[in-house]
Order: sequence, then structure tokens, then C-alpha cells
Amino acid sequence: QVQVMESGGDLVQAGGSLRLSCEASGISFSFTVMGWYRQAPGKQRERVAQITSGGRTNYADSVKGRFTISRGSAKNTVYLQMNTLKPEDTAVYYCNYLGSGNYWGKGTPVTVSS
Repeated sequence: QVQVMESGGDLVQAGGSLRLSCEASGISFSFTVMGWYRQAPGKQRERVAQITSGGRTNYADSVKGRFTISRGSAKNTVYLQMNTLKPEDTAVYYCNYLGSGNYWGKGTPVTVSS
């Protein structure tokens, strides 16, 4: 059974840091692309960061220089290091696996207080 599980969301003060984790399990094939997306209340889901199997990364302009996506040593595991958090980063963060299929996690909430 395929499962994409995020963790690490929390309440943090502006300027603080969080590290989100994502593991896609039950999948035999390694990912082609894994990414982090977020959806704030009343807004559409937006892409935050992606990493390819070859290690290429890309970021939304709003998080460049503050967020870093990386892959873990375990298959189909990625992390999102978020530094210098701002109140506008408040959202539910979702992990996406793209490879043998297209799978989403249920999200982990991040709240940044001012």
C-alpha cells in the first residue's frame, strides 16, 4: 500500500526554523521528482520546492535563500529545511511523489506567529 507521510509541522515564531520530513513508502521504484507544496487558508496550493532523482532543485521565488530541499539516504525520503520563517509561510505543507505514480501526503501544518 502506497503511503506518503509528512511530519515536522509545528507552531513557530517568525524568524525561527523547522525541518519537514517526507517518506513515500510501499513504492518499489525510486522517485523521478519529489516536491513540497503548500496551501494557505483561502489560497490555492502552490509549489514550494522540488528535487529530481539527479539532485536538481528548484524553489518558489518566495522561499529562495530560506528553504532547502534535500533527499534522505533512505529511498523516497526528502526533507525541507525552512529557515527565517515568516507569517506568510503559514500553510499546510504537502509532499508529492512523482515516479511510478503520482502520490500525495495528507499534509503537515506549519504556523508562523508574528
